[in-house]
Amino acid sequence: MQTLHVDADTWMHRLTPRVKLGVLAALGILLFLTSSLTLLGLAVAGGALLYFRSGLPMSEALRRLRPVILTIIVVALFSLIFNPVHVAIVTVLRLTALMLFAASVTATTSIAAFMDEITALAAPLEKIGLLKAADIGLAVGLVVRFVPEILDRYRAIREAHEARGIKIRITTALVPLIILTLCDADNIAAAIDARGIRRH
Repeated sequence: MQTLHVDADTWMHRLTPRVKLGVLAALGILLFLTSSLTLLGLAVAGGALLYFRSGLPMSEALRRLRPVILTIIVVALFSLIFNPVHVAIVTVLRLTALMLFAASVTATTSIAAFMDEITALAAPLEKIGLLKAADIGLAVGLVVRFVPEILDRYRAIREAHEARGIKIRITTALVPLIILTLCDADNIAAAIDARGIRRH
């Protein structure tokens, strides 16, 4: 499997995952407490600066953003239909800034560090019997690790369409993408059970 983590030595790489996740959560709250276009624009600029200085080559950094940007565009179009222009712009700026900050965190934090931190943060909930901290850490790690795999699956499906001269559509790409993703999920679940992880 691939990973979203970038092996580099920047100041963000040297921060602990707890600090990065805490700052990301605080920024997410602040972004939804303001409707100022100036502040949101500055947040987008700041997020872009952090992301493009995370150690990724420019072409790879832009490639990673493409699917998320397309999603934000779709959200923006729906927002324009049902809301005033100002509200739609605020929504787009909020989502873009949050996406850039989150992408910066995932690019500068390894999967193992994510899992350890989430497990540690969920430990108090395990003590009162609400959940198993290790299961939460494993679930978050798998979700983050699966993102590049799903993108690769989509690219493979798109290239297969292009090779056959078929126009790529959501209906023709979504079904095989879901099936392949579920097959991968079944294989990973079987590997987890074979190692007895969930029984621990």
